[in-house]
Parts: sequence; C-alpha cells; structure tokens
Amino acid sequence: MNNHEARLGVDPGISGGLAVVEITDGTAPGVVECIDIPVIGANAKERADVIAIRAWISKHNVQHAFIERAQAMPHQGASSGFKYGRAVGATEAAIALSGIPVTIIEPAVWKRAFCLPGKNKEAARQRALELFPAAHSLIARKRDHGRAEASLIALYGAKS
Repeated sequence: MNNHEARLGVDPGISGGLAVVEITDGTAPGVVECIDIPVIGANAKERADVIAIRAWISKHNVQHAFIERAQAMPHQGASSGFKYGRAVGATEAAIALSGIPVTIIEPAVWKRAFCLPGKNKEAARQRALELFPAAHSLIARKRDHGRAEASLIALYGAKS
C-alpha cells in the first residue's frame, strides 16, 4: 500500500457503519473517520441516506471499499429483512456512484482474522479499541459497534 491510501470499510445495514482507515508506511494503522450509516425517515420509512453517504465518502480520498457480505438473518421478519436489504443496496450504490472499486468480504473471514467470535458485536468493538486507541472517542459507546466493525473491515481489506 502506498503512503496515505485510504480504505473504506462498511458494516452494512440501517444500524451499520462506515469507516475510513489509513495505513502509512512505518506507522500503526489509523481511523481517519467513522460514522453510523446516515439515515432519513423514521420507523417503517427509515432508509439509508444515499446522498449523505456519497457526500461523506467524497470528503476522503478513498481508493478501495470493503463491504461485509450482507445476508438474511435467522428469524428476521420479511419487512425488517427488506429494510436491511434496501439499506445495503443503497450503500453499495452510493459507493459505486463514487467510482470506488468494491470488494465484498465474508463476515467469517474478517472476523477470523481478528480472532472474533461469531456475532459478538461487543468483542468487535473492544478489538477495534485495542487496534485504534486514537479513535476511542469515535467508538467509545456500546452502540458504536457498526463503526467499530467497519473499521476492522477496512483494516482487514487494507492488509489483505
């Protein structure tokens, strides 16, 4: 990886996150910025805000995006599954319209690389705090797990 190349990580879905991670030769990786997936609307009308996602991405010099492969969740209802799928598609569209190449990463693959157990969101957040101590304020709350996972996905992609 060349100096100052930024990688975008995406934990997809309405409650997911976006993170830009940078690895500069000779230094520890760092989170440039991470946010929750921007949304508009409320309740049943809540959806990913494609314009806000694209605007946020355009603030960073992202060379490649890594997105966790979306999949249906067990016991997920039809309407929540549809809402999730819509958010994933909207996020992917915003990235594609930004002209950024995308790699889809299997959840088990990036989690295995960081020795994380299955669906434990808090373990992912704790690992991100270990790897990115300077980003503590961005992932300090338990509900920041989407940001933390996006950061780890970006780091995995940057190193793979």
